[in-house]
Amino acid sequence: MKNTELNDIHVSLGAKMVEFAGYNMPVQYAGVKAEHLAVRESIGVFDVSHMGEFFVSGENSFAFLQSILSNDLSKLVDGQAQYTCLPNETNGIVDDLIVYKFNINKYMLVVNASNIEKDWNWINSKNSHGITIKNESDNYSLLAIQGPNAIQAMQSLTNVDLNQIPFYHFAVDNFAGFENIIISATGYTGSGGFEIYCKNSQVIDIWNKVFMAGEKFNIKPIGLAARDTLRLEMGYCLYGNDLNENTSPIEAGLGWITKFNKKFTNSEYLKNEKENGPEKRLVAFETIERGIPRKDYEIFSDTEKLIGIVTSGTMSPSFSKGIGLGYINSNYSKTDSYVFIKIRDKLIKSIIVKLPFKA
Repeated sequence: MKNTELNDIHVSLGAKMVEFAGYNMPVQYAGVKAEHLAVRESIGVFDVSHMGEFFVSGENSFAFLQSILSNDLSKLVDGQAQYTCLPNETNGIVDDLIVYKFNINKYMLVVNASNIEKDWNWINSKNSHGITIKNESDNYSLLAIQGPNAIQAMQSLTNVDLNQIPFYHFAVDNFAGFENIIISATGYTGSGGFEIYCKNSQVIDIWNKVFMAGEKFNIKPIGLAARDTLRLEMGYCLYGNDLNENTSPIEAGLGWITKFNKKFTNSEYLKNEKENGPEKRLVAFETIERGIPRKDYEIFSDTEKLIGIVTSGTMSPSFSKGIGLGYINSNYSKTDSYVFIKIRDKLIKSIIVKLPFKA
């Protein structure tokens, strides 16, 4: 099992460590609810150095990525990022990821930790363009500094005006005394903030300076458990739960990142599926009766017909109610429809809602 460079710091802070995607990772420090609310209300820091970073370069990089990614790279300017996915050839998803455009001939792909090897093999198998692809995953660390006070707390660490970096844009500049740091206005929480990509040799110093700068904002270290509750409140998909090799981006509600003004892997099938409608859809629901939905719980109609399965579920720390995502038969997927989640042999009344979840 691998350790991130910050492993000793996590242990010294009393983190509960668990295995995740082959890494020893902090799942929580003070507790999930406290960490969740710290991000929603002020500022928290995640060590997500287990994520993968691939650098793609060469004069055909744009054409190559357009052919394997679902979203349209032509919409990006230099210094902009985009959420996208790698469709497979059997109507599913290899991975969902973020692509960063440095210039027309240079990009960074940030992929899920559990899929690094699979993605690497897939992308290289498609490389008939003579593109240079480098896997720098073991050399880079990543901090996610998230929350409404992130800009104010971190501004002292850089000359870049953080207010001037729009959502899903990034700068490569100085940060915490280091040059050429990727400062990205991205994240997985819905509470704003930045992600900091740096070399492994820099991350301990950066972590310490980040916590010094955020001290007056009551900055907290945040574990993977709160990362999960935060993303679920926003309805953000998690690969392995809500997305996998057998779920299409259309079924997953990711038609907005699936653009048919170009050809890409399996685009013909996906275009047809979008036009005709998928047989199942990913929906968001919240419980009306008391109960906490969990992954793989069954979903029933009001006539007690089995219509789907929960892919992600939790008790929302922000709203104090059960929330979840799940795939159900499209005929039952209309917003405001009632469904029933089977929890401990009881059918718990729930309602399909629009995202993000609200109080």
